[in-house]
Amino acid sequence: MSIREDIREDIQTVFAKDPAAKTTLEVITCYPGLHAIWMHRISHFLWTHKFFFFARLCSHIARFLTGVEIHPGAKIGKRFFIDHGMGVVIGETAEVGDDVLMYMGTVLGGTSLDKVKRHPTVEDRVVIGAGSIILGPITVGKDAKIGAGSVVVRPVPAGATVVGVPGRIAEPECPATGTDLNYANLPDPMLRVVSRLLDRQNRLEERLRTMQKALPGPEGERLMAQMEREEEIREALRDVLDPEVGIDIVDLGLIKDIIIRGDDTVEVDMVLTTQACPMVSHLTQQIQRRVEGLHGIRQVEVKVLDEPWNWDHFVRLQKARP
Repeated sequence: MSIREDIREDIQTVFAKDPAAKTTLEVITCYPGLHAIWMHRISHFLWTHKFFFFARLCSHIARFLTGVEIHPGAKIGKRFFIDHGMGVVIGETAEVGDDVLMYMGTVLGGTSLDKVKRHPTVEDRVVIGAGSIILGPITVGKDAKIGAGSVVVRPVPAGATVVGVPGRIAEPECPATGTDLNYANLPDPMLRVVSRLLDRQNRLEERLRTMQKALPGPEGERLMAQMEREEEIREALRDVLDPEVGIDIVDLGLIKDIIIRGDDTVEVDMVLTTQACPMVSHLTQQIQRRVEGLHGIRQVEVKVLDEPWNWDHFVRLQKARP
């Protein structure tokens, strides 16, 4: 491919990967990521022909002009696009494949002082979010996505999504249906783990209630009366609907626990479908009103717990219904 064809392909890549690009003149004059790639080709040519000083000087000038530092020894594939560019650092032994999209603040860094392969290999069609750091001679597989701000120190399988510090695989495989730039939709693996732990806790509590019901003597009768009271409260709360979903808060699993304190005091622990529900006070008042309407209850305390709501548990309950 000729130099003219390379330049034309680079300009088309900008239009394909940045909806803000309007004209060819704008792309040629106002995109530092594109300028950095063009200057890297010059410095890489000099590096491969043993003109090491001039290669480093060229890359240093490119860094001064664009804010992008690409070592002349790095290998860059076709249709590589650096969006905005400021703060990008690509090390000497790094390799970047074709159709890679990289955002500002990304670092492809090394973890060794030996003169060996010490920087990452990024394969084709990878999307690397802003502020991501990929360290060491690891491979990021084809079609992978690196969430913004992630620190990746282990190999990433093809098609995987990595988020967090240190980077964890949130999804083992992503459909290759184009470039998805909505990083708000990236899953949270830690939230998933916490939700599973809470689900297991709920199952253990249900088993414990079953065992308590089987206890003989006065203690068993007391526990039975307490559980019947809890069930009475749960049934009353079925009249309270979550305004965001339109389903009652019991079926949704928002009632985490009901604690009977004495004969006339009840504590209701509640989780929310979202971290910032705009109707917290409304739900709290509704719960208090419904429980205080039951015979013999004079005081109700509602606590909103800082815990994630378990959608998987809700789906299983719905499927288990006759």
